[in-house]
Amino acid sequence: AADKINLIPQDFFAELCEQIIQHLNHKIPGVNTTELCQRMQTSGIDINVGDLEKVANTISFLFSTAARNSLSTEELVATLGSALSTLPKHAVQVIRHVWNEQGKSISASEDASTATVGQFVDIKWKLGVAMSSDTCRSLKYPYVTVMLKVADPSGRITDKSFEMTIPQFQNFFRQFKEMAAVLETV
Repeated sequence: AADKINLIPQDFFAELCEQIIQHLNHKIPGVNTTELCQRMQTSGIDINVGDLEKVANTISFLFSTAARNSLSTEELVATLGSALSTLPKHAVQVIRHVWNEQGKSISASEDASTATVGQFVDIKWKLGVAMSSDTCRSLKYPYVTVMLKVADPSGRITDKSFEMTIPQFQNFFRQFKEMAAVLETV
């Protein structure tokens, strides 16, 4: 991951580290590497989402391990000692600064990387009507498209989309009403 960190300018690397700390503190559901990668590419940085995710996982492991071992800023930088020759100076400065400012707030007992399920981030939906196809001239077939944003246990945010017929949507809605009714009794 060190060679990929070299590609990331200091401001983007700082933003990535801040998001990782916020994720480990359960303040945000995950690190949106797709959105950050798109902004980096727009700025002319040649990096792909997979490489950025590797960097994010490495930094997340670094911070969560440092929290688990209650490392001070100087102990963390000393631990990075062997990597200092491969890590760019700006990356070490950002890690030092972010850990110094916010590292103490990470609770080792609530390490987000131990979670086993994803977390809901957002939902969008749209109603559509298929008017025709190459095999049928007049469909007029309504459907609902649902787009979910979910953060997996490592914090990576992914989009999931699916379509439902109206009867499927009505069943989906009915199940949500049942969940809501059960939640009201809790």
